[in-house]
Amino acid sequence: MPPLDLARLAIGDRVQHEFLVLERTEKKTSQGDPFIVLTLGNRSGRIDTAPIWSDKLEWADGADQGKVVQALGDVSNYERGGAAKRQLQLSGPLRVLPRDQFTAEDFLPRISDDPTRLWDWIDRTRAEIQSEALRNTLDLFFADDAFRVQFERTPASTAGHHAVIGGLLLHVFEVTNIARQMARTMRASVDLSVAGALLHDIGKVESYEVGPAGFTYTPRGLLIGHVVLGALMLERRLAELDEPTCSSGQLLELQHLILSHHGKLEFGSPVQPMTTEAEIVHWADEASAKTTDMMDALEDGDAFVDGGEMSRRVWRVGRRVWRRPHEW
Repeated sequence: MPPLDLARLAIGDRVQHEFLVLERTEKKTSQGDPFIVLTLGNRSGRIDTAPIWSDKLEWADGADQGKVVQALGDVSNYERGGAAKRQLQLSGPLRVLPRDQFTAEDFLPRISDDPTRLWDWIDRTRAEIQSEALRNTLDLFFADDAFRVQFERTPASTAGHHAVIGGLLLHVFEVTNIARQMARTMRASVDLSVAGALLHDIGKVESYEVGPAGFTYTPRGLLIGHVVLGALMLERRLAELDEPTCSSGQLLELQHLILSHHGKLEFGSPVQPMTTEAEIVHWADEASAKTTDMMDALEDGDAFVDGGEMSRRVWRVGRRVWRRPHEW
């Protein structure tokens, strides 16, 4: 059976497909009766089940987080806080499928772009860098096959922008492309802007992991965070060399590009950008992340439940979005 596109499900659609159990929430009503809500997902997205009430709790037996289940039901609509949302109203027990038939990654979203094309562009762009110190420092990561495999598999977030397998690769491609054009336009250092863009999110390979629960934080990601981890990873790689690829002053500037890329302290940056190139990397990162948030909001089936051109408020962008009803 072909994969189900959750984004295109309409109210009343019949569902009989396999899903990964991303979350299992067990609660009680105000009267003390237990019920269960499951969050099911596949490569196209996720959907919550309608509450499985106390008289049917056995329908969810064995449907634990990370298990693959076959679900049968219909798409219904419910409102909470004035916002409508789709849910899956089960019409029978979930069937837990054997673990050896599937892997979690079979059900997780991934980029539609060809990773080889993205890597080819990144490698060509690295080769154009005039500074030998920058090229050699970037090679510590981007010429390392083990790092590239991990980098290509990592999402750029656990639930926000580019939260897909390969999302980090796509996001860094976008940020680097944007930063390069900005640096050329503003007559800043193109080499340094490109290097900062390529390095700015390397900490995410140690911050996020892909597993049965989908995309989650590692202990390092929770305790330190990807911004600081990236600066530490760069320092660690350089310390392993007999002859460093850059000077201590150059390392300091590269670490500043990483540490300042969120722009403000309240957004997770230990410091604010203090160079033109750091400012460029910050806004290139914002452009990639925020534009992706907007595009994802426009594709969010729950945001346009009534089929209208104006959405409800979407948390990812913090406002309503408009689908133009006409063509240009």
